[in-house]
Amino acid sequence: MIEFLSPVSKSVIAHKEILPQGVLGKQIQLHQKEGELPDLNGVRFALLGVCENRNDIDYLGETVSFDTVRKAVYGLYPGNWSESIVDLGDIQPGETVEDTFFAFRTVNEALLKRDIIPIILGGSQDLLYAQYRSYDKVSKMVNMVNVDSRFDLGDAEQPISNKSYIGKIIVDQPYNLFNYSVLGYQSYFNPPGEIGLMEKLFFDAYRLGTVTSDITAVEPIMRDADIVCMDVSAIKSSELSYTYKTGPNGFDGREICAIARYAGISNRVSSFGLYELKEYTQAENAAVLVAQIIWYFIEGVNFRVEDDDFSNEKYYTTYKVPVDDEILVFKKSNKTGRWWIELPFISNVNNKLKRQTLLPCTYGEYLSATNQEIPERWFKARRKNEV
Repeated sequence: MIEFLSPVSKSVIAHKEILPQGVLGKQIQLHQKEGELPDLNGVRFALLGVCENRNDIDYLGETVSFDTVRKAVYGLYPGNWSESIVDLGDIQPGETVEDTFFAFRTVNEALLKRDIIPIILGGSQDLLYAQYRSYDKVSKMVNMVNVDSRFDLGDAEQPISNKSYIGKIIVDQPYNLFNYSVLGYQSYFNPPGEIGLMEKLFFDAYRLGTVTSDITAVEPIMRDADIVCMDVSAIKSSELSYTYKTGPNGFDGREICAIARYAGISNRVSSFGLYELKEYTQAENAAVLVAQIIWYFIEGVNFRVEDDDFSNEKYYTTYKVPVDDEILVFKKSNKTGRWWIELPFISNVNNKLKRQTLLPCTYGEYLSATNQEIPERWFKARRKNEV
């Protein structure tokens, strides 16, 4: 993968030298010389820039640089962390966008196979297609969570763009996407047809107001995710910079950092992407917020706790709730306090959910079940399995 990576810029390396002792910049190993990568043995996180934005529907020839974000990340102090980090530098735009996709997919796949979590700094969000395709030889089925104000489904028959790439993910072979969840969508940014299609595909869509009313509800959604990405335009524009006008509504700084931490805590999340990033030389506040999002994701990973084996009853408590003609079985981990609901219908022979029999849920969903309300995510999982 080394042939696809260009070193961190000289200005960032120079900035690192003047930082105080103890900050991340003094601890992160850098790709400083062409053709010489840092030692990846024992590394847990790899910061990776992908300087591609030609599929942006508003593309006017501008280039992408992540130097301001890197400087902001380097200037932060780490938490009580044991995991090591490298900065692999950037994947530069290829002769075509497809060339960039190939390079990104190759590098990401190599990191995943080494159990290194890529933290991706990306230009236009159509790069998520390549991030997803890098799992083709790593995992048979994946769940994806997108923090975005839009679904970005688009028309799979049309050329891919940063507002139309999920359709390609759904229809292109091999079919590896099991579930797609969108956190923080805003109805007025999405065609009614796409909202209806999300429902028909039994994908999960959570409106901005629903997520912000109880940010803790994000945890079980992230617990079941393999890929997590964020479109920074899902953040309230005033939180980034008054010169970066993405929209007056969105997540505030604390909410987006909490979401990033929940993504990190999830034991399954194996790659994390931040997309639609800009130069930010005139908006350092935005670069600092992006850096803090990365900090909270790393913090979450460092505090992951594996749940005990659910085949051993002493490690969990089981609750059975009769709802209509169903008996819903909830399980609560005695170690972490996390809740799950059983999917009994997965015993079918040709089942898409063979690898798991438990669906993450919340204590609130258990309480709702005791009031004769079937959890929507359980219902969707059942319907999807019957298709």
